[in-house]
Amino acid sequence: MTTKTDAEWRAVLTPEQFRVLRQKGTEPPGTGKYNKFHEKGVYHCAGCDAPLYVSDTKFDSGCGWPAFFDAIPGAVIRHEDNSHGMQRIEICCSKCGGHLGHVFKGEGFPTPTDERHCVNSVSLRFKE
Repeated sequence: MTTKTDAEWRAVLTPEQFRVLRQKGTEPPGTGKYNKFHEKGVYHCAGCDAPLYVSDTKFDSGCGWPAFFDAIPGAVIRHEDNSHGMQRIEICCSKCGGHLGHVFKGEGFPTPTDERHCVNSVSLRFKE
């Protein structure tokens, strides 16, 4: 896993990217540039440029953040997150450890995995 100091991360990330990717923040719902984005390509980590999601796995969940039903194999790691009085599964970039968002299961979306990877747009960089 890529390791950098906070100062090194601050030098390459915007303040909002640093807050979300390195401090586990969340962008407000409905504000991210990839929420209602439907181009074909690959979504990469905004921190280290590792490929994370292909556009064919993106779907409109209505949650206010980009939603994917699966990641590129090996691209994300999952951690139990018991913050904010909830039990959730946090997803992070497997290359740099950057916080992406959370994954939710069993919500009944008509997707092959019955999962929703709820990802902050600011954690992503899209490439055609």
